[in-house]
Amino acid sequence: MSKGSVLARIRNILLAPIHALQILSGNKEFRNPILGSERLNRKGLHVWRVKTAARIAGWRRKRLRHLVTKDERSFFAANGFIERRNLLSNEDFRALVREVELLEAPAREMREGRAVTRRIPLTPDVLAKNPAIKAFLNSERWTGPIRYVGGFNVEPVLSIQTIFGTPSQGAGEMDPQTDLHTDTFHSTAKAWYFLYDVPADEGPFTYVAGSHKLTRRRLAWQKRMSILGSRGWTGGSFRIPLSAVKRLHLPMPTKFAVPANTLVVGDTFGFHARGYSARSSVRVEFYASQRPNPFLPFVNLDVAHIPFVRGRKEVIGWYLEDWLVRLGLQREIWRPIGQARPRPDIPSNHTPS
Repeated sequence: MSKGSVLARIRNILLAPIHALQILSGNKEFRNPILGSERLNRKGLHVWRVKTAARIAGWRRKRLRHLVTKDERSFFAANGFIERRNLLSNEDFRALVREVELLEAPAREMREGRAVTRRIPLTPDVLAKNPAIKAFLNSERWTGPIRYVGGFNVEPVLSIQTIFGTPSQGAGEMDPQTDLHTDTFHSTAKAWYFLYDVPADEGPFTYVAGSHKLTRRRLAWQKRMSILGSRGWTGGSFRIPLSAVKRLHLPMPTKFAVPANTLVVGDTFGFHARGYSARSSVRVEFYASQRPNPFLPFVNLDVAHIPFVRGRKEVIGWYLEDWLVRLGLQREIWRPIGQARPRPDIPSNHTPS
């Protein structure tokens, strides 16, 4: 046995208690020798985590059912997403868009293939200068579906997100977000509130309706993927080709080519992707995500109750990434770009229609 193998074995023994505790966490990495054990996953460890997290999420949602309508609850149970069009009145929507178009604040960008994602965190400093944005974020019309789908009555990670899409032209340019995938092994909430019309051929969000449900076929697929993941030490954001979606008896993906002023909230345990863009495009939206520990039964346990954390979850995540990059433990994902605007292509004197 090589020296490296001996050290790895010792390290795994010392970290065994932490690895075991991560069974009841949101950790999806198969690098964990317990979560990534092929023997344990053949016996059903991964499937047990999937089923247990789903039962707890269902229990939490029952406690938050007042946040959405009865029809929305039924639609979500069948499809895995909630869509609200004409979310704001024309007057409120125009005021909101105007503030977004004038906004200039610290931002970061991430490149995936040729696509670039820009995010401007909605920190207390930003909200203090933008009353329409602040009022929108505090509105239950926006927060209710996110908290219900996520199953937690907590503040999500919030930002104004801009997707700069371009058509892929060759190897290494493909945006991995255009592959149908599931974010992790449990229910999570992601929300997009679109400030401009989203054309069908400019990278719309797509979702396979009903793919969030734990059918017999879906659980068999999860088990198979966990075994393959154990062999390859991959993360738990599994990709799925369209042919496999058909074998699971699921429909073709729904494209959210929707008008401005539309909110879409999806459970991203279901299969979803970013649509292909036929041309250079810019998509601007309010973006929110919610992913606390899926095994928590508490709906109100929120670190945002800590004064400095409230409104800064995105920024704190970036600070943590910066620290790990400096230690050489992680590559840089979100690159600081200084002060930036969500729509640099729109002049500051533009009046939204």
